[in-house]
Amino acid sequence: MTFKRFAPLGAISRHARLIAVTSGLVTAVALAAPTAVAQTTADTTVTKAELADASSAVRGADVAGTAWYTDASTGKVVVTVDSTVTASEIATIKKSVTDSGAKIDLKHTPGTFNKLIAGGQAIYAGGGGRCSLGFNVRSGSTYYALTAGHCTEIGSTWYTNSGQTAVLGSRAGTSFPTNDYGLIRHSNSANADGRVYLYNGSYQDITTAANARVGQAVKRSGSTTGVHSGTVTGLNATVNYGGGDVVYGMIQTNVCAEPGDSGGSLFAGSTALGLTSGGSGNCSSGGTTFFQPVTEALSAYGVSVF
Repeated sequence: MTFKRFAPLGAISRHARLIAVTSGLVTAVALAAPTAVAQTTADTTVTKAELADASSAVRGADVAGTAWYTDASTGKVVVTVDSTVTASEIATIKKSVTDSGAKIDLKHTPGTFNKLIAGGQAIYAGGGGRCSLGFNVRSGSTYYALTAGHCTEIGSTWYTNSGQTAVLGSRAGTSFPTNDYGLIRHSNSANADGRVYLYNGSYQDITTAANARVGQAVKRSGSTTGVHSGTVTGLNATVNYGGGDVVYGMIQTNVCAEPGDSGGSLFAGSTALGLTSGGSGNCSSGGTTFFQPVTEALSAYGVSVF
């Protein structure tokens, strides 16, 4: 069963809270990364239109605990299912793909795709809920905190401490589901630090933003597990978290994450890539984590990293 829960609150330094990415980790309690290996030989008989139809067919099956993207290089729809997806549901998904004329590459990941509210470097929603700030951004002389949308949807006023006495700012935008990004306008621009905290006393400057690419080495920063590394395994993934919460265009990775890491920044060197949306796994055994591309959020709000 997919559920939303709150991670425990923890002590966060003033510097720490200024960097991480908002949380509401759509994360899960999985124990391993997907086990299947995609075929690398292209199937030239499958057209782009058939792949698009296959992707729509998987969405139409509406099975919670599934994520998928199309791989033109193999002519397949790559579908990842969590432990809640039954054999009959898998059969339905397979049939929906084959009926469209495409082929399927099915992967299994233990645990459950799940939304969790907690955080990279903590920020707190008025009325309850802890998330994390992702990337600080700006539009002219106005500064904002970019975070996960399933965080900003739970509150309009945000604080930098659990006692909710120090105001971070107010919600300026939110988009979830379909997308997973949100914007908080800083009440004090002096709090906007354009770096990412690395959990070793140092910071990573972020000077630009870009789209991720398959095979790219990446890092993720979050308050529960700090900084972890991995690679991008897929692009334009659709994730069905259940309850109507479906997000599109996600970056799929093998970077681990745990409750409280949600919304955390995905980056490569000084380049911002994404905001943690959710996934399945832990940092003891690994997992699958999905990220909202940061370039889409920047474009939607007309802001930039600095």
